[in-house]
Amino acid sequence: MRRSNLLVAVLTIAFSLLGFAQLAGAQSWPTKPIKFVVPYPPGGGTDVIARIMQEPLSQALGQQIIIDNRGGAGGSIGTDIVAKSPADGYTVLFTLSSHTINPAIYPKLAFDTEKDFLPVSLVASLPQILVATPDFPAKTVKEVIDMAKAKPDSISYASVGNGSPGHLAGAMMATAAGVSMTHIPYRGGGPAVTDVMAGQVPLLWVSIPAAANFIKAGKLRALAVSTVKRSPIFPDVPTMAELGFKDYEVDSWYAMFVPAKTPQPIIDTLYKATIKALADPAVKEKLLGQGAEAVGSTPAQLGAIVKSEIVKWKKVTKDAAIKAE
Repeated sequence: MRRSNLLVAVLTIAFSLLGFAQLAGAQSWPTKPIKFVVPYPPGGGTDVIARIMQEPLSQALGQQIIIDNRGGAGGSIGTDIVAKSPADGYTVLFTLSSHTINPAIYPKLAFDTEKDFLPVSLVASLPQILVATPDFPAKTVKEVIDMAKAKPDSISYASVGNGSPGHLAGAMMATAAGVSMTHIPYRGGGPAVTDVMAGQVPLLWVSIPAAANFIKAGKLRALAVSTVKRSPIFPDVPTMAELGFKDYEVDSWYAMFVPAKTPQPIIDTLYKATIKALADPAVKEKLLGQGAEAVGSTPAQLGAIVKSEIVKWKKVTKDAAIKAE
């Protein structure tokens, strides 16, 4: 009995020391470079926003931030990498709002969106934008719908992948208009924009940062945005609601998450650095230049958004019969 009590005492002390060591490590974080996993290829909206935040966050944290692009499966591949990474604060998921859409699209994800991650902060919010190649015969959304009605399944649109906000934006447009359109999923905004400009696919629903420069250069033509308000950098582009699509809204957001069990002091430090960076007028201006609004949120606020949107998108995808293709 004494030996058993001694063993319990030793184990208790050992676990206490381990806890103190982890707490001390968390409080001194970061002591080395931090990897931000962007689950999409370079050039897309998520990558653009992450790189805007890269330098100001590096300065706020006193450590280099490395962007690691891991595209594929609508963001699920890179997300899974973070889910299985050590919970030490040195691997951070910088992702798109498809994070809350994927559970409704992919029935067998390799991770649990809620249980395997802890929220840090929202970063920015912006619309999806419908763009076309300049020589595409349809010049308006109405003309696109008319073409789709005349020749069912003859019109295709690209997005950054299955379960992305662009995928939902296109599917909701087709469902509301009562037409059938073909969805072409890509591994990210960069490759999708490249193929649309090359004429491989006529239409693309994508976040504004991935397409903004090409729209301004006349290499893409903007037809509509997915939010209830017009974009401040493309004020002449109508919203889908204005075009007669009642209750139509697909709002894209960008946010940061860390693996579950990451110590709270690390999350707090990263959150405070994010809020500090977003308060910088230069950062706000860079985000606005991409059509994005600096947001920021507490970890709890982001966690509440994740819970509510998982429920929301499950209903939307079920009602519109949206599935991974």
